[in-house]
Amino acid sequence: MPLLTRIRGPRDLDGLGPEQLDQLADEIRAFLVDAVSKTGGHLGPNLGVVELTIALHRVFHSPKDRVLWDTGHQSYVHKLLTGRQDFSKLKMKGGLSGYPSQAESEHDVIENSHASTVLGWADGLAKANEVLGREDHHVVAVIGDGALTGGMAWEALNNIAEAKDRPLVIVVNDNERSYAPTIGGLANHLATLRTTDGYERFLARTKEILDRTPVVGKPLFDTLHGAKKGLKDFIAPQGMFEDLGLKYVGPIDGHDIEALESALTRAKRFGGPVIVHCLTEKGRGYQPALQDEADRFHAVGRIHPDTGLPIATSGADWTSVFGEEMVRLGEEREDIVAITAAMLQPVGLDRFAKAFPHRVYDVGIAEQHGAVSAAGLATGGLHPVFAVYATFLNRAFDQVLMDVALHKCGVTFVLDRAGVTGTDGASHNGMWDMSILQVVPGLRLAAPRDADQVRAQLREAVEVEDAPTVVRFSKGAVGPAVPAVGRVGGMDVLRAPGTDTPDVLLVSVGALAPMCLEIASLLDHQGISTTVVDPRWVKPVDEAMAPLAEKHRVVVTVEDNSRVGGVGSAIAQALRDAGVDIPLRDFGIPPRFLDHASRAEVLAEIGLTAPDIARQVTGLVAKLDGLPASRGRANGSERAPAQAVDVDSVEPARD
Repeated sequence: MPLLTRIRGPRDLDGLGPEQLDQLADEIRAFLVDAVSKTGGHLGPNLGVVELTIALHRVFHSPKDRVLWDTGHQSYVHKLLTGRQDFSKLKMKGGLSGYPSQAESEHDVIENSHASTVLGWADGLAKANEVLGREDHHVVAVIGDGALTGGMAWEALNNIAEAKDRPLVIVVNDNERSYAPTIGGLANHLATLRTTDGYERFLARTKEILDRTPVVGKPLFDTLHGAKKGLKDFIAPQGMFEDLGLKYVGPIDGHDIEALESALTRAKRFGGPVIVHCLTEKGRGYQPALQDEADRFHAVGRIHPDTGLPIATSGADWTSVFGEEMVRLGEEREDIVAITAAMLQPVGLDRFAKAFPHRVYDVGIAEQHGAVSAAGLATGGLHPVFAVYATFLNRAFDQVLMDVALHKCGVTFVLDRAGVTGTDGASHNGMWDMSILQVVPGLRLAAPRDADQVRAQLREAVEVEDAPTVVRFSKGAVGPAVPAVGRVGGMDVLRAPGTDTPDVLLVSVGALAPMCLEIASLLDHQGISTTVVDPRWVKPVDEAMAPLAEKHRVVVTVEDNSRVGGVGSAIAQALRDAGVDIPLRDFGIPPRFLDHASRAEVLAEIGLTAPDIARQVTGLVAKLDGLPASRGRANGSERAPAQAVDVDSVEPARD
């Protein structure tokens, strides 16, 4: 009988012997390849933490002991060992989240899946245990070597190291093969010595004696301390952590369950903050992942389990369109440089890096630093393009505001995965950028509707040298081009109303243009005439917006962003400022965290679909028809004269 099916909780691991644990690890890897190949998900990271997760749950007793995962995409094994073995709907509506989820299990704590936060969480939980006297509770934080590049991680380490007697175990999951493992009795013995009270007392006593020794005492201690540190740095990469005051155990073979349990047990017993450095292999046990030089199958779609090849391919996606245009810009302008926060390939800058290796900067998981560095690059005479997921720009807001915008730096931020992304859940939906950026003085924000507009608006953005610019686009395949039939001011007209006295001005934002055209068609069937415009640049609001809105009875905005403070709110304010007093209805994402599901399912759940919006707009127009006769009726009969749309003011569409 397979062992995995007998594991319903962590304590079911306690009775397994060494051979059974190895068998269980093999079964888990086979399960992951089979399950994730059918649904897609984070495969490589989870294949690398199988033994580590088993050891963690054998040594620590979750949920009394808090096991925290940063960022959480390596938590699939943790899910399996805590009773969640139905992966048939992984990342799908009604199925398991791709990250830890408090709604799923009492064993899950952190579910925000933004990197470098786990040590701050662990610091707070360890302090809570101390204040409440929970001496038998432990806190374990698992953080990857990549997440350690984030500034928040080091801020937390600085605070964690301050309390020498506050128990906290930090497991560094190092899967980049930066160090060769130190193995054998000597390494194990040194690790034991470094986490015993006797060793600590010996060091303190030695320093005390030498400090009291006249003339030669302090120099001798400094010499011995330097020699000790030099020896330790030669044996293992621990000096950096111990300089912070953190005890270090390792490096440990992250695929040796016995060695892992030994190291974790010593760390658990120590009674203070301890680093356990584990060397793991991303993609371990699955040859297609090991042969993937880019990212070891960090995240995959549906693949053939034997070959690792994708089962289905889609057309060009938004990211690749941006990446190709960046290369063209790089060929044309030597001042164009690129920045990424540890996501070179996911944000489409891999081609630029290959073409211009000395003009791309990977700052690690450090969006704040990336934004400030971009300000410096701009001040130095270059034009940086910082490509980042929309949800991760939240972390750099202060730098966008106070470093880039305040100093009028020409920096272009390209926001990938903007709007509803769906399957990665609440933390990955890029639904806040157009709200939080509205308050930044001088910032200009573009929302391209198709591939042609990505190329065009990226070029327009990098021409701006005295203010930050933002270009944001969606996730996945980019649809066919949506042509304009004319232009008013800087706005593209996607559909003319067919009458001089139209009912609705429908403002379409970004990738929702096809849906907005569908809405207009549905309204047309109800006898409601509609003008559809794409502002292209949604911040600042185009000066032609108010005069155009005044020629309609109702303004409707549709955006793939939070309704709170979004484009609809900005347009409403612009209309008020211009003295245009007509009804406005804004459609967007409600102010709540959205559960994981497909993008289409999420949009349907929040009512951001063509039928839902058309139905509500029809009702709004019907209410206007119920007003005094001067307001007229939705079908146009018995209507009072309205300002006609000046057809001559609509310029021909530009290329």
